[in-house]
Amino acid sequence: MKLATCRLNGRERVAVVHGGDKSLFDLAAASSQSGNDNPAFDSMLALIDGGDAALDQARELFQRYGSDADLSTAVAGTEILAPVPEPRQMRDGMSFPLHIRQSPRGQLKLKARAEGNAAELARLEAEPLPELPDIYRRQPIYYITNRFSVKGTNTTVKWPRYSKVMDYELEFGIITKGKGANISAAKARDHIFGYTIFNDFSARDAQRIEMEGRLGPAKGKSFDGGNVLGPWIVTPDEIGDPYKLNMEVRVNGKVRSKGVSDGMLFSFEEIIAHVTQDETLMPGEFIGSGTVGNGCGLELGWYLEHGDSIELEVEKIGVLRNRVERQDA
Repeated sequence: MKLATCRLNGRERVAVVHGGDKSLFDLAAASSQSGNDNPAFDSMLALIDGGDAALDQARELFQRYGSDADLSTAVAGTEILAPVPEPRQMRDGMSFPLHIRQSPRGQLKLKARAEGNAAELARLEAEPLPELPDIYRRQPIYYITNRFSVKGTNTTVKWPRYSKVMDYELEFGIITKGKGANISAAKARDHIFGYTIFNDFSARDAQRIEMEGRLGPAKGKSFDGGNVLGPWIVTPDEIGDPYKLNMEVRVNGKVRSKGVSDGMLFSFEEIIAHVTQDETLMPGEFIGSGTVGNGCGLELGWYLEHGDSIELEVEKIGVLRNRVERQDA
């Protein structure tokens, strides 16, 4: 199933996406019509908390009432929220080798441009790409970001006033289910509720400065609306192999880069195993893959401008659309 969080008649609703991603089936309304108001359909977190029984009931309701036009609304013209508007936790990884190898050079080029240092920029352009640091092969690397700054598709991301360099990042990720600790990689798939797309908008100039402090990104990543998820969650049965998905970035309708979800240094299952070492994983967490190779302007030297429209497409999931605007433009 594809599951969306949307706003219908002023209320947040959970819906099954159907009809070629053009219609939204209201699960709470269908549950009420069946004579069994199930609180599991009050929100996406409630549905996740309801476990397999709630998801099975969602499938049964759609099979029973899916053809009832009164229970469906067109996606077009409906406000689609982030599938989990307030995740219980947000972790984002560094999983794709090409991105890891290219990003430090991108930051150094950004610094050289800011300083007007043409010689340093030329040196960086000429030197070979560095090898992958060994730490990324030894264990999954991730950071925790602001779970309260989440927005969904079709929203406008306001450029933070302290930044001059705005960037997109093409990622996908998982929403977790089932509370647990010390989960083995072999059992971790049982804790994946579904997959979604993540645009990890980044204020690159702010990030470049704070990363010199060697603690991790802060204001480079955390600003209102900068964590964009969506357009919906796709359950694992519809994804098949999540590590063979085609991915693409378009800016103003033109392709910026293409990639494949193949080649992650650690699978989501292995990341879950690492995260849950003596730490409890909660249902409704988001874990991002990290940026696919060439999936951001930092790697390409091609950043966003005021008014740009960005589309991130991941095969079998959908298209996540956003616009960026300077607040002082």
